[in-house]
Amino acid sequence: MEQASILVVDDEQFVRRTISRVLSSEGMAITEAADGPEAVRAAQSQRFDLIILDIVMDGMDGFQVINQLRNLGILTPVFILSGRQADNDKVFALGIGADDYITKPFSPAVLCAKVKACLRRVGLSTRQNGNVMTAGPFRYLCDEMKLLKNGEEILLSSKESFLMKYFLSNMNKVLTKEQIYSSIWGNNVVDDNTIMVHIRRLRMKIEDDPTRPAYLRTVRGVGYQFVSP
Repeated sequence: MEQASILVVDDEQFVRRTISRVLSSEGMAITEAADGPEAVRAAQSQRFDLIILDIVMDGMDGFQVINQLRNLGILTPVFILSGRQADNDKVFALGIGADDYITKPFSPAVLCAKVKACLRRVGLSTRQNGNVMTAGPFRYLCDEMKLLKNGEEILLSSKESFLMKYFLSNMNKVLTKEQIYSSIWGNNVVDDNTIMVHIRRLRMKIEDDPTRPAYLRTVRGVGYQFVSP
């Protein structure tokens, strides 16, 4: 199996070294960056499977790093690692394209488990070379994790891409929040805010009128359903 490549971004050397030591012991290749600009340069020059990113850094904070990466078309999954525990920080981070939010102090074992789960999902999503899923105006290229609508590419974050693939794999089925969260986030304890943020962002990108979704519909009291009118 190809060695997973992880970029660890934190202005505290002790935190970087702790994460690097834990993940290296699991056979992962670790690159460290001490600030935002260094992280962006690294992500532009090398492909990573995951970025673990601190929020509070001088000059360019973690939120700015995510925005810049997404604007550059770099859709690498990002885990936010922060001492901030406020819900609005978590919602904001997920809203701009982060894939998970882990608060400090963190358990190295839990972080490692989350990293492995993310890498498994990325592997499952990219392993089906040549597989193309279609529904109405949409075409999803599994080997490239690329979504097209009427022939034009829609840029998705990694979690949005996983969600879209999951919905296309379960066309017309009513999916509970528990099913969605377990499949995409690998956890049976549902975080409603996380699901709502990602569903809202996905609708903003794929729907002609996100306030009246034609494709990704809410089934009240249950979950969501993807249909092709």
